[in-house]
Amino acid sequence: MFISNSAAETEEAGARFAKELRAGDVLALSGELGSGKTQFVKGIARGLDCAATVTSPTFTLVHEYLEGRLPLYHFDFYRLESADALRSIDFDEYVSAAGVCVVEWADKFPTEVPSRTCWIRFDFESAEARTIEFGLLRPPLAGPTIEVSENR
Repeated sequence: MFISNSAAETEEAGARFAKELRAGDVLALSGELGSGKTQFVKGIARGLDCAATVTSPTFTLVHEYLEGRLPLYHFDFYRLESADALRSIDFDEYVSAAGVCVVEWADKFPTEVPSRTCWIRFDFESAEARTIEFGLLRPPLAGPTIEVSENR
C-alpha cells in the first residue's frame, strides 16, 4: 500500500510501477471519480517511455499509446452499460496483445478481465491524499486480498 499526497506523487508511483511491467500485463484500476486512476496511468505512460499526453478514454473506451518501451492500451469502463461493448471493440484481442492494458473502472465488469489481471485500488484519505493498494489478485471487496509481490 502507498499513500500519495498529491497528483504528482500518484503519477510518480505509476512511473515506478511501469518499470516492472511486461508485455501482456493487464492492470485493473478501481476507485471513485477523482481518486487518481488517470493520474496513475499518466505515470505508467511516462514509465514506459511514452511522451504522449494521456487523457481519460471515458467517451472513446480506449486510447492506444504505441510509442515507448511497450504499447499501452488505456481503457475506461465507466460509461459502459454492458459487456457487449467490450466485444465490439475487440477487448479480448487487446489483452492478448504484446502490450500493457490498463482498465479504469474495471470493477464494473470484473469477469471480463483475464484472471492474471493485477488489481489496484484507489481510495480517498483526504482532499489531497490517496491510498493506492497494489497487487490485488482479485477485484476489491471480492474476498481476502493476496499481494502479487509474494507470488511474482
